[in-house]
Amino acid sequence: MVEDRKTIYLVDDNITNLAFGKSALAEHYKVFTMNSGGSLLKFLEKNIPDLILLDVEMPEMNGYEAIKIIKSKRETKNIPVIFLTAKSDGDSELEGLSLGAIDYITKPFSTSLLLKRIETHLELANYNRHLQEMVLDKTKSVVELQSAILKTIAELVECRDNITGGHIERTTYYLSALLDVMQIHELYREKISEWDLKLVLQSAQLHDVGKISIRDGVLQKPSKLTAAEFEEIKKHTVFGEKIIDKIKKNTSERIFLEHAGIFAATHHEKWDGSGYPKGLKGEEIPLQGRLMAIADVYDALVSERPYKKPYTHQEAVNIIGDGRGSHFDPDLVDLFLKISDEFNRISILCKQTEEVQNVNI
Repeated sequence: MVEDRKTIYLVDDNITNLAFGKSALAEHYKVFTMNSGGSLLKFLEKNIPDLILLDVEMPEMNGYEAIKIIKSKRETKNIPVIFLTAKSDGDSELEGLSLGAIDYITKPFSTSLLLKRIETHLELANYNRHLQEMVLDKTKSVVELQSAILKTIAELVECRDNITGGHIERTTYYLSALLDVMQIHELYREKISEWDLKLVLQSAQLHDVGKISIRDGVLQKPSKLTAAEFEEIKKHTVFGEKIIDKIKKNTSERIFLEHAGIFAATHHEKWDGSGYPKGLKGEEIPLQGRLMAIADVYDALVSERPYKKPYTHQEAVNIIGDGRGSHFDPDLVDLFLKISDEFNRISILCKQTEEVQNVNI
């Protein structure tokens, strides 16, 4: 059926060549002819063919200029391009192939040879497409497995620290909201442009992993900690970094673990240098830690503890606002204040979900 045929764009400034090419190919493919590189690019804005046959020597925009544009765009860079040209010297062929063409056929050409080479390249393109789909499926499976392991580890931490259930999930949502508004306002644009944000958010789930190393008597104490006990629980930042460093030694996945280690080690540092474990100050504190500081403190304030009632959302907002430039990065606080209602919405929705889950259990 015609509908199942592959689509080919044939581009040549010579009307005779277009007519001959279309006649040779029309029995096997859906063929659309264009007489210039500019016309081709306009067609590509709305329709993507299976293959392009492109003449090299054309006025205004030659084939080499056209393929540079095609290969520079995400939507069109994977379209197979075959040059059809009267230029038969080796340098011209090498230039065409180096620009991303898959073949270089000189005129005049045999119709049967052209058809065979088109057939071969379309089969290769189809094979590559299926291969890419297989890789994407495999990658998705690996990411899903990684997410499941992360969630299990996070839940393990929360099972030991049974007064902070849901904390890891909520702080991840808060971080996501902060990152969204940072992108809108282009705050620390150069830094976060280097990040895979999905990876960063996943790694943030390990920020409290060091609590696994804190003894139950301190971690699960139903009343306020003594000064000595607080010194002990502060060590969870150091323990967390060490745990992640050990994992690093046994895997090649460095970027994810780099983020995780930074979150674990620095989320209790303070802008004025009074935090722990290292007393880092200002931008000495990695951006990951400065972000988590806001998400972590907000969640701690609005959550109930055996030794305290939850603060209201507005009380938590006021406390974080008062910590601008002392506890927290002032620029991040300014953005937090712009979207504090979103934090409240996330907090309410998460806690409603947790209540439903607890009832079902």
